[in-house]
Amino acid sequence: MKRSTGKKNRWADHYTRQAKKDRYPARSVYKLAEIQKKLKVIKKGSRVLDLGCAPGSWLLYAAEITGAKGKVTGIDPKPVTIRLPGHVKVIPGDIFDFDVSLKGFIGEGFDTVISDMAPATTGNRGVDAARSLALCEAALNVADKVLAPGGAFVCKIFQGEDVKLFSGKVKKRFSRQVSFKPQSSRKASREIFIIGLKKR
Repeated sequence: MKRSTGKKNRWADHYTRQAKKDRYPARSVYKLAEIQKKLKVIKKGSRVLDLGCAPGSWLLYAAEITGAKGKVTGIDPKPVTIRLPGHVKVIPGDIFDFDVSLKGFIGEGFDTVISDMAPATTGNRGVDAARSLALCEAALNVADKVLAPGGAFVCKIFQGEDVKLFSGKVKKRFSRQVSFKPQSSRKASREIFIIGLKKR
């Protein structure tokens, strides 16, 4: 039995409680679930790369959609400590240092690249947006190298001056680009998801 600390998580909400009930490590899983319901970015039997995969909610959800015949790979400098299905593997790594050796570990020909990465926030909107953009550009760089033609790309970004610039880069690489804010995103959050469909 867990001993009560007398403190409640001020960020806890319906989605937090639902995640615990559904045995996901974080509420962020429902954002991907909404994107999947709307756009079907992950298919059964497909290969998925999850960038910044810790603590593992998106890994678990992607694994459920792909099924055992699929393959889900995660990259994160932090360890993922939850139990994962056999068709999921996690590689320690930093996407800012995505070199030939790291690419060799994960391979290529992925059908979907997903990223829920966010920077450590400072409270300064301009700084936080710039840091978020840097993560998104790194994620897009990885997608350029490992995503198969016709593949999908999902990336979280903090709203700021450069969102339009990043959306434009995605549009150049994909036949269709969608901007989407899930209902499960916190109301105060400035995050949106930029989604690319059918890589050129």
